[in-house]
Amino acid sequence: MSTIAPAPARTAASVTVGTGPLTIDDVVAVARHDARVELDDAALAEVAASRAIVEGLAADPEPHYGISTGFGALATTFIAEDRRAQLQASLVRSHAAGSGAEVEREVVRALMLLRLSTLMTGRTGVRRETAETYAAILNAGITPVVREYGSLGCSGDLAPLAHCALVAMGEGEVRVDGADGPTDAAAALAAAGITPLHLGEKEGLALINGTDGMLGMLALAIHDLRMLLATADVAAAMSVEGLMGTDAVFAADLHALRPQRGQAVSAGNLRNLLAGSPIVASHKGPECTRVQDAYSLRCAPQVHGAARDTMAHATVVAEAELASAVDNPVLTPDGRVESNGNFHGAPVAYVLDFLAIAVADVASMSERRTDRFLDQARNHGLPPFLAHEVGVDSGLMIAQYTAAGIVSELKRLAVPASADSIPSSAMQEDHVSMGWAAARKLRRALDGLARVVAIEVMTAARGLALRAPLEPGAATGAVVELVAEAGAVPGEDRFLSPEIEAVVGAVQSGEVLRRAGGVVPLD
Repeated sequence: MSTIAPAPARTAASVTVGTGPLTIDDVVAVARHDARVELDDAALAEVAASRAIVEGLAADPEPHYGISTGFGALATTFIAEDRRAQLQASLVRSHAAGSGAEVEREVVRALMLLRLSTLMTGRTGVRRETAETYAAILNAGITPVVREYGSLGCSGDLAPLAHCALVAMGEGEVRVDGADGPTDAAAALAAAGITPLHLGEKEGLALINGTDGMLGMLALAIHDLRMLLATADVAAAMSVEGLMGTDAVFAADLHALRPQRGQAVSAGNLRNLLAGSPIVASHKGPECTRVQDAYSLRCAPQVHGAARDTMAHATVVAEAELASAVDNPVLTPDGRVESNGNFHGAPVAYVLDFLAIAVADVASMSERRTDRFLDQARNHGLPPFLAHEVGVDSGLMIAQYTAAGIVSELKRLAVPASADSIPSSAMQEDHVSMGWAAARKLRRALDGLARVVAIEVMTAARGLALRAPLEPGAATGAVVELVAEAGAVPGEDRFLSPEIEAVVGAVQSGEVLRRAGGVVPLD
């Protein structure tokens, strides 16, 4: 199986938004790396054409949902023409009802980009200048203040999207790149030369009725999980090596007997990482009496592979969503305006929960490998807790406690949010997805996985160093050197937290993968 190197940190300088789908990498480029947003001219023409349809319906004495009626439980209430601008503005203001801590900048930028992508499909009926305003806000480095709580995941992420729409109207709070603290939206728009929007018929509804927040977090999570699962393979290889395990169980023909794609990828990674290891070779002879390794070593490809396959399914769902026009009502290609239920977040919510389960399990197995290094009865000749002076030093005892505490939390975070529903809007919205909540807990889970894997990498690196004069293989040895550069080397007890954080940074940045030699497939 071919191998590919980790994706480089450099991303596209710009991303063009048109009628077609964005990619996960596009979302990451804009949300995390501030790629400039460009709007496709042909798509803008389609936006203008669909707007003409909405304006025609606005003049019709018959009511049309979202254009000349109220919303939700008030969908049957006809709104006179002279009150519709107020209706749209009131919708946004009332729905910008979030509470709690501020949501991360990259999440808000992903949310705005994905709403813009739906606007550019020409299926929402907004004006051209509305799409242009969203692009301008992103390019100016203006980030609406969005609060943690407020979305039930149906109709989409109403409150988070409303906070962004409010800013486009010149109201609410924002953060501006390079400035301290939140500032007034009107002042920030004026400083950037952006004219606030005065919403027309349907535009308020089109700006808040989508699953863009949960989808943005899913795209970011898939990007990060690709790297973390590859790093978990590196950590597992270091542990197999440091605990005097065997690489025979990773043979390709054994894994072909169970043709799970992710399992084959992970087993291939472990073979590549352990190839040529002097430590592995040192106990391959007839003098080795070990019958088989513990599950946390032997079954790493099965668990890491299942997580990969779960991620692959989540990617299929994400790519379908990135190709979607999520709004209600929508303008069909033949000019009809139709109500629908495509704003329901269930497809996204389910896979967000699936990923949280996989993350918890991969972390749980990683922590078990860490624990084996510290137990004299199971670490095959290493000192207890990998301590320098046994009895005086505690070594990495409490680092394992940290990993264990995180794993326990990850198991709680694996409880699915999408299994819950709570009715709202006077029972009009009587079944909701809780996708936003699923996404929020997955972000915390991914942070926990990175920390647990980092602690395993640090522990395994110390264990491998203590095997001297035996040497690790080239790939794992390069990671041992990286960990040593962070100061995490065998020796007397010292302030351990900075060393853990340094290795966590090396995991999260992808540096551990780069040092392993670029042999690890990411998908």
